[in-house]
Amino acid sequence: MLTSVEEELGTPKQPRNQHSQQSEAPNSLANTRAIFRQPRLQRTKPIIWCAAIMCFIFSLVLIFFGIATLILYLSMKPRNPTFDIPNASLNVVYFDSPQYLNGEFTLLANFSNPNRRIGVRFESLNIELFYSDRLVSSQTIKPFTQRPRENRLQSVNLISSLVFLPQDVGVKLQRQVENNRVNYNARGTFKVRFNIGLVHLSYSLYSTCQIEMPTHPVGIVVPRQCITNQSL
Repeated sequence: MLTSVEEELGTPKQPRNQHSQQSEAPNSLANTRAIFRQPRLQRTKPIIWCAAIMCFIFSLVLIFFGIATLILYLSMKPRNPTFDIPNASLNVVYFDSPQYLNGEFTLLANFSNPNRRIGVRFESLNIELFYSDRLVSSQTIKPFTQRPRENRLQSVNLISSLVFLPQDVGVKLQRQVENNRVNYNARGTFKVRFNIGLVHLSYSLYSTCQIEMPTHPVGIVVPRQCITNQSL
């Protein structure tokens, strides 16, 4: 009877889940506070501070030595050593056949260090002798050290044994031998090292000399043109 009366009067019903919504509101508020809660800051360990300080000091030392080396390099301005052949002689040359060369050559190599305050060390020295772009002989030289402004003369003995030459090249060489003037190309490959303070600077040099060698072993100064370049 009461239910029917309430329905007739239009009395609103109370929702059944009102109590559950009121109980979930505090839980959602607590979850929101937990999400926005700031994490606690942890203290950095002393060993991490020590490692960071050591790295910083090491970086400063590297920068200091780099700047010092650059200033020292610019103040000294190291120059490339030079290579020259002031004297050369063709001791003997003959053909077993028109295409096989035998010979003995002597070159007087001159190594110069133009730097006034820097010494230089020559390493991995190799000298090759070419005729018409054909390798006829080669020789290595023992490493040595040069003081500033020092010149060094080194006798280099080159021997050719049964070196094959094309027929036209062999004929050309025989004609030059008869005229007592043979045009050769001497090429030198050297590895040089400079000591600038605590820094060691090393690179390769390539030298080319166009020489006109007499066929008689008289040891006279021969016309030549030498160029020395640094490798890239």
